[in-house]
Amino acid sequence: MTDTRSRAVDTLSKAEAETELADLAKVLAAANAAYHTEDAPELSDAEYDKLKRRNTAIELRFPQLKRVDSPSDQVGGPLAEGFGKITHEVRMLSLGNAFDDEDVEEFDTRIRKYLGLGQDDPLEYTAEPKIDGLSLSLRYEDGALVYAATRGDGETGENVTANARMISSIPEKLKDAPDLLEIRGEVYMSHADFAALNKRQESIGAKVFANPRNAAAGSLRQLDANITKSRPLEFFAYAWGALSVPLAETQMEAIDRLKELGFSTNPLTKRCVGPSALIEHYKGIEAQRATLGYDIDGVVYKVDDLALQARLGFRSTTPRWAIAHKFAAELAWTRLDAIEIQVGRTGALSPVARLQPVTVGGVVVSNATLHNEDYIAGRDAKGQPIRDGKDIREGDWVQVYRAGDVIPKIADVDLSKRPESAEPYVFPTHCPKCSSDAVREEGDAVRRCTGGLICPAQAVEKLKHFVSRGAFDIEGLGAKQIEAFYHDDILPINEPADIFTLRERDALQLSKLKTRDGWGEKSAGNLFDAIDEKRRIPMNRLIFALGLRHVGDSASNLLANHYVSWSSFEHAMNEANLRQGAAWDELISIDGVGTVMAGSVVDAFAQPQERAAIDRLVAQLDVQDMPRRDTSSSPVADKTLVFSGTLEKMTRAEAKARAEALGAKVSGSVSAKTDLLIAGPGAGSKAKKAADLGVETIDEDGWLFLIGGLG
Repeated sequence: MTDTRSRAVDTLSKAEAETELADLAKVLAAANAAYHTEDAPELSDAEYDKLKRRNTAIELRFPQLKRVDSPSDQVGGPLAEGFGKITHEVRMLSLGNAFDDEDVEEFDTRIRKYLGLGQDDPLEYTAEPKIDGLSLSLRYEDGALVYAATRGDGETGENVTANARMISSIPEKLKDAPDLLEIRGEVYMSHADFAALNKRQESIGAKVFANPRNAAAGSLRQLDANITKSRPLEFFAYAWGALSVPLAETQMEAIDRLKELGFSTNPLTKRCVGPSALIEHYKGIEAQRATLGYDIDGVVYKVDDLALQARLGFRSTTPRWAIAHKFAAELAWTRLDAIEIQVGRTGALSPVARLQPVTVGGVVVSNATLHNEDYIAGRDAKGQPIRDGKDIREGDWVQVYRAGDVIPKIADVDLSKRPESAEPYVFPTHCPKCSSDAVREEGDAVRRCTGGLICPAQAVEKLKHFVSRGAFDIEGLGAKQIEAFYHDDILPINEPADIFTLRERDALQLSKLKTRDGWGEKSAGNLFDAIDEKRRIPMNRLIFALGLRHVGDSASNLLANHYVSWSSFEHAMNEANLRQGAAWDELISIDGVGTVMAGSVVDAFAQPQERAAIDRLVAQLDVQDMPRRDTSSSPVADKTLVFSGTLEKMTRAEAKARAEALGAKVSGSVSAKTDLLIAGPGAGSKAKKAADLGVETIDEDGWLFLIGGLG
């Protein structure tokens, strides 16, 4: 493969990276909904996880390109209708992934680097098969099962307690269990039971399931628990959430404890020392895969020592101490019927291949990404040929590639089967939605609509983002409703502020909403109430909801936590308008905020139309300041810290996390506002600047003494 996704991330240009991130965001959002909500996955778990890892790697190299809809900030999918909601006391996170031996070795290296361990220091892991089923959390209090919940979006799951009680391998009562015990595991269906179920379904003319995972998920998520009872479901326990007391000191001992409590645990789980032993066990499990009697899609590795797990902690959606080593890629040939152009929230014109449906690795594929106009033409962003220079045309016989790389994409074209009538595809130079010029800036792989607010596609996508889960998340106002209101002649929603005037405008129209198809007095009233409930909004969610280019969930949190209040943030963006001066310097000094991201935020507040829309929105809201931790006893609370040079007893990531937990702000550069520089060997120019400015400087030992040790 010669397209960008077959290349190392550190060889990508900025333009290539931005294009690939846009593709990944679209595909992974669709995959989340298909897998978690519809129980009809379009990607295998291995493919999905590899996509997320690729996305994260690109974001780490180009943090300023991180999107507001970044898959890195998402876990699971939207909840299905019909079930109550349960908030997980401890979030149910997804896993990072590995696809080859080198990835496993890099995982081990990252762990050692974070913990400050040498390559010769012993480090034990557990390795267990990754079951291809549906994640489930079971909460026991005083030994009795209280509730069961699906993973959902990681924070909130569906209440499937009645159904879980129908699974024979889930105990109702536990002996000698902690007072509080939340068990995590996987609901699955064996191959034999799956075949028997489909045979019964076919004999009575009922739905036949595509694979065991779909059958298990569909069976657990039945509104009638008696249907679940009739289905042959099993449960493997492999983890835990909230606990009143620890289960053990190591992962392996904790798994043994779960088995003693009466749960089924996987017999292939094994303790391994170092990456070589992990890879050896992976190969052994892979060799048994076809004879296990149930589906697995890889092997999960976890640091065995639970104290080290606690020290390693979590990223936003994944634990640092675990990774899934997945199984690999499939190809298939099919006809490309049409090339369609989609217009995104930022105006990007994204081509999509509409395919004759084909099964690739057990999943039916009907769409594939085409990335951009260069990719269709058979060249990369530098003008070099890909696919041996073969272009892609409507009517072509194409090879569809489904690795854990991205959503299905076109790997090759069979020119011997190209119809004589097939013409080279001409990429549009005008937006297909608003006819505005579609411009491709120098160095950019993407062509963008210049219509801005007049482009209905951009406007609708911005509004959809505004009401999305990580933003305002207004119950009853999803993508479908946004589409309808945007095109409504009487009660239109053309910008976010219009959402919060909907009740008032409806009253002026003599309650028109309740008289429309799909609406009634109760549903209309519920919508207005749900909107009013979201007038009070945390500052970080508001920033995220604005959909500013390059500003995702993590960046929104960075900005909100730094400025604390909306008025301070707004004032700072006004002052930073000229991209110079103290306000601009402060903005770009925030650790994790680069000049591209900073410029995007400042530009949004400087453009009259966009600023006016923001002001109209904020006038309807009660924007909440960011909460402050109780850091009254912290020696670094509210201080601005800079780390420079090499830290030998604590990694930079760990030091930053500790500082922020103690209420400090961590900056990437020294300025007059810096309170303290922690300088290790090789601090260089930052140490000199700190001395010139009279900033207090301490070494790593001084830092550890100040915060009370490694903790």
